[in-house]
Amino acid sequence: MDYQALYQQKLTTPEQAVKAVKSGDWVDYGWCTNHPVALDKALAARKDELTDVKVRGGVTMWMPEIAKADDAGDHFTWNSWHCSGIDRKIIGKGMGFFAPMRYSELPRFYRENISVDVAMIQVTPMDSHGNFSYALAASHLADMLDKAKVIILEVNQNLPWVYGLTGSEINIADVDYVVEGDDPAVAQLGGGGEPTDVDRAVAKLIVEQIPNGACLQLGIGGMPNTVGSMIAQSDLKDLGVHTEMYVDGFVDMAMAGKLTGRNKALDKGRQVYAFAAGTQKLYDYVDRNPAVMAAPVDYTNDVRVLAQLDNFISINNAIDMDLFGQVNAESAGLKHISGTGGQLDFVMGAYLSKGGKSFICMSSTVTGKDGSVKSRIVPTLTPGSIATDPRSCVQYIVTEHGMINLKGLSTWERAEAIISIADPQFREQLIQDAEKMGIWRGSNK
Repeated sequence: MDYQALYQQKLTTPEQAVKAVKSGDWVDYGWCTNHPVALDKALAARKDELTDVKVRGGVTMWMPEIAKADDAGDHFTWNSWHCSGIDRKIIGKGMGFFAPMRYSELPRFYRENISVDVAMIQVTPMDSHGNFSYALAASHLADMLDKAKVIILEVNQNLPWVYGLTGSEINIADVDYVVEGDDPAVAQLGGGGEPTDVDRAVAKLIVEQIPNGACLQLGIGGMPNTVGSMIAQSDLKDLGVHTEMYVDGFVDMAMAGKLTGRNKALDKGRQVYAFAAGTQKLYDYVDRNPAVMAAPVDYTNDVRVLAQLDNFISINNAIDMDLFGQVNAESAGLKHISGTGGQLDFVMGAYLSKGGKSFICMSSTVTGKDGSVKSRIVPTLTPGSIATDPRSCVQYIVTEHGMINLKGLSTWERAEAIISIADPQFREQLIQDAEKMGIWRGSNK
């Protein structure tokens, strides 16, 4: 097959390609760094011709052109699988909504529950075999594109080619249109600044629990990033990676010689992930690097897969938790912040792993805009807050005041343990709250 000839047959302009979108359609933008740029701009230009166009995306890294106009919500509705700050702004405009999910189930959603009229995503340039790499996000894209009635690819010369499992590339034969945009720089996600003393205190407690040869999953945020930095400077060796999101911390560990993956029962020697976002350092590292492997999220986050990886260590953030052990990692009351993502999958999967451990880390307090200090450990979750991790699944909880393991504890034991890692200024009130709720025995007051 003459792939270049086929490419030229399907090559068109963004303006021509987006004519495939009709009023009432479901349009999919893919995930994170794969969201289209030139196609999004061309679709936004058709705003006044369209109504009730429903667009899906997730972990949005820049404001889509279709969401910028004051009357954008009269024409487009944004649906986010996982909210970033940009997604929250779109929702705040009244034209966006969140779609709850466990991230591991997303490919199956597309296979069984979802229709896609038009899919448009950024990809790498085509190789000599007619293939395009999904670059930084294998995620659910293969199943999403399989369901799409029309597939439009936007080529970006700056996207890194990432090797991976089936579900990380698409062939020109399976594409309807190809457009060549302006090759924008790949959107970068910073590391969140210098770690705080609280970050360091929490990270130190966690790193002490990680054995040589462990397999790591890190969530996004200051504390997981600090854990990664500490590991890079530690004496740990022969670590592996199997994670949902690949972040700069893993690159630091790799450059320090900590990541060999030689003890992994699956994908030995490979750092496995569903999607990646970070700085240019990360994008340069993953480009055509056989040490890393992109994979669909129903592989990376499957608890049955995680259970086969001995000494699997999962490290994630939380917004707050209550005295029963319920963890909220996605909303502040009714204000939605992120999503369940893979946190529950990794909490469960780590515990199923031989020698595995899951850690939920957070600072014990948060300071509001008005300067008031509030405890992140609360009697019960605020009405509207989401129980991301049910009390039955949580294992280790870590704050700067200590680490506890909730497995096997009754309600009164949980209350005592959780209060012991709260900020001291709030402990007496939490004890009183626990007493009122009938979960305080008072054995260690």
